[in-house]
Amino acid sequence: MAKKKLMIIMVNTDPSNVPELGAPFFQATVAAAMDYEVEVVLTARAGELAKKGVAENLFVTEGSRKSVYDFIKDAHEAGVRFTVCTPTLELWGDDLIPEIDEIIGGAYVIEQAMDDDVVTFTY
Repeated sequence: MAKKKLMIIMVNTDPSNVPELGAPFFQATVAAAMDYEVEVVLTARAGELAKKGVAENLFVTEGSRKSVYDFIKDAHEAGVRFTVCTPTLELWGDDLIPEIDEIIGGAYVIEQAMDDDVVTFTY
């Protein structure tokens, strides 16, 4: 039996509430280390994290030397695939971090979420 895919949709996560940014990226990294296929979709307000210069300047805990961008890089290195929805580009521009693997549309997200082999978390 094939392993399920984990799709993490970050849509309601507000980058200005930095403490809530660590968990989704950490969980994505752990799932990838467990050999699951993992995709993080950045969209709406959370899509701003895909913009160069944003995540690099956010730190989950005060005094930490590890930025939110470091969490993204760790996840990507573990095999997590990062995507961003097309409307997000209209909100935040198209100067994206190199870890963004693909620009996707809303139909893709719905198709994946409806697939029995995909478990969807939302943040």
